[in-house]
Amino acid sequence: MWSEQAVLKISIAFTLLLAAFGIVCGLLSGSFSIVFDGFYSLIDAAMSGLALAVTSLISRHTSSGESSQRLAERFNMGFWHLEPMVLVLNGTLLCAVALYALVNAAGSLLMGGKPLHFDFAVLYALIAVAVCFAMAAYAHKANRTLRSDFIALDVKTWIMSGSISAALLVAFAIGMALEHTPLAWLMPYIDPAVLLVICACLVPMPLKTLRKAFADVLMVTPADLKAKVGAIAERVVAEQGFVGHQAYVAKVGRARQIEIYFIVPSHWPAKTLEEWDALRDQIGEAIGGDNADRWLTIAFTTDPAWTK
Repeated sequence: MWSEQAVLKISIAFTLLLAAFGIVCGLLSGSFSIVFDGFYSLIDAAMSGLALAVTSLISRHTSSGESSQRLAERFNMGFWHLEPMVLVLNGTLLCAVALYALVNAAGSLLMGGKPLHFDFAVLYALIAVAVCFAMAAYAHKANRTLRSDFIALDVKTWIMSGSISAALLVAFAIGMALEHTPLAWLMPYIDPAVLLVICACLVPMPLKTLRKAFADVLMVTPADLKAKVGAIAERVVAEQGFVGHQAYVAKVGRARQIEIYFIVPSHWPAKTLEEWDALRDQIGEAIGGDNADRWLTIAFTTDPAWTK
């Protein structure tokens, strides 16, 4: 059995080890692309650590226990809003680093490239490819059950890092093959050229995650959830003889926030609170997803002003 925190902890540990190994090999080989790969991994580790902290807070807030109750008393609205904020920060940093490296690679090409020691470079690329794709497979398998946005982004990051390392391996192998040939003059250009190509491919990759996270930060109404809640509310209005309803829905990270206000006709016969609660239970069951990450409010009023 996996937990979100355990998967992220393992990912952080391997990321830090690979980052340190990459920076050392990059400095020894003179490869800016390997140094970039290691630095990219360090940023990923930092973001994974921040994601781990957020998931721990969310888990504590939604669990039982004395410490969780004290946390809930101080932060009544929970910590779900932090999740998309971390994803936005993560995607923005990854894009910024890739853009910076792309500019540096272009400058290096214009300056005539730089010499490279291919032995350290090939060693790093081989180990990095194996580690990255092994971790991507592990996290992907775990996320089939967990369905975490953080782990999904972590899988993408491992695949991206593995793709970088694979491209480096191919480029360095070509560079070694060019040595002592008439094309040996191309060798100084290999490292900045492959870095330029890799960064050009990396920059667009976090954009989908960024778009989704920004939608959660801005609390953009998800069309599918809005349609589902609206259909259920309309059915309840027709069955109960209500005047109408107003629904508000949003997705914030893993949380679904749903508020439904039903307008009841004036001068209706009085109902007990138990009867209203029973109707709320029926509506909640129809909506589904009754877990700690669902924030559901159902209210009944005769004044339409309370629904706005």
